[in-house]
Amino acid sequence: MSHCLRIALFSLALSIAPSVFGQTTGYTFFVRQVQMPAEAGWDITVSQQGSQLSPLAINPYGARFELWAVKSSPLTSYLLDTTYVNSYVPVASVQIQTEDPYTLIPRTRADRPYYVSITVSGLSSDPMAPDAAKSVKMLRHAQAYPANGDGSNLNRSLATLVSQGSISQNGFQVLQYTVNAVPGPDRTKVRGEERFSVFSLADYGAPESQLNSQFVQIWPMSEASVTGLNSSSVVKGTAPDVTITLTDLYPDSVTHAQVYPGPPVLDTAGTTVPGASLVISGTVPRNEQIFLKNWDEAIPNDGQWTLEVLTTTAFGVDRLAYTTFTVDRAIKVNGAVTSAD
Repeated sequence: MSHCLRIALFSLALSIAPSVFGQTTGYTFFVRQVQMPAEAGWDITVSQQGSQLSPLAINPYGARFELWAVKSSPLTSYLLDTTYVNSYVPVASVQIQTEDPYTLIPRTRADRPYYVSITVSGLSSDPMAPDAAKSVKMLRHAQAYPANGDGSNLNRSLATLVSQGSISQNGFQVLQYTVNAVPGPDRTKVRGEERFSVFSLADYGAPESQLNSQFVQIWPMSEASVTGLNSSSVVKGTAPDVTITLTDLYPDSVTHAQVYPGPPVLDTAGTTVPGASLVISGTVPRNEQIFLKNWDEAIPNDGQWTLEVLTTTAFGVDRLAYTTFTVDRAIKVNGAVTSAD
């Protein structure tokens, strides 16, 4: 393959899957063309789907194209995708799939697996070809967000390199990751992202360049605590006020408190306590509280009862907390009967 590069206009195609059309409200998309080796950049706003010519001709050292999404409120920017264009640079695609159907930015929970699909084409099988034409490099980076962070305005140059390897054959492969590598002492509460990138090799003055990349956000597992009610509580009259404190509720989840007679048993369909249901939308975890007041109608009978806090996410239904308590409203009258002759 000739090393000479013919200067030409590059036709850039941008396509965002139709499944995310309803989720892009409030976002503006633009493509940044970065000319090598000076790394001077030019931006052009693009629509959600379509194609158009690049604003500049591709110089002999190639150019990097970056797809950005900017959210208007709050002002947040996300680097969604990149590709590098040169004379004989291979083509690579990186896609990340999780169990969460939200696709604008791949996301998952700290305890869940995810899959990385890598497609490479254009690699040469000629043993005399330059190394840059025969092989590409794959990198895996991980980076923790600050406390309660959402990934906005993150300095990704500070990410930790977890692993790297070479790909020397064209084709498609899927890698499964059952454990994420986001730094943190408590693996259930890590918050951050992992990034998978494919790079070309440096060649004849052309720098090592990113062909494609994608990142997945990792959100912490939810937890809950119940105050105002415990296993030693006996409800003799009005049910007590109860506070349920919820931490790191997963985006697009529904959390509720339910009660049922008897001891705690997983997958029991109980009665939702009135006013104890919470819908979480948005794109980042949230902390919330539920207050139970005047909930006597949910526990009409005497005996042992269980209060459970359940959350429903893309991964199923999880029990966050539970407690048992006793209802004893029976009125007992002690008396004596006497007679006088």
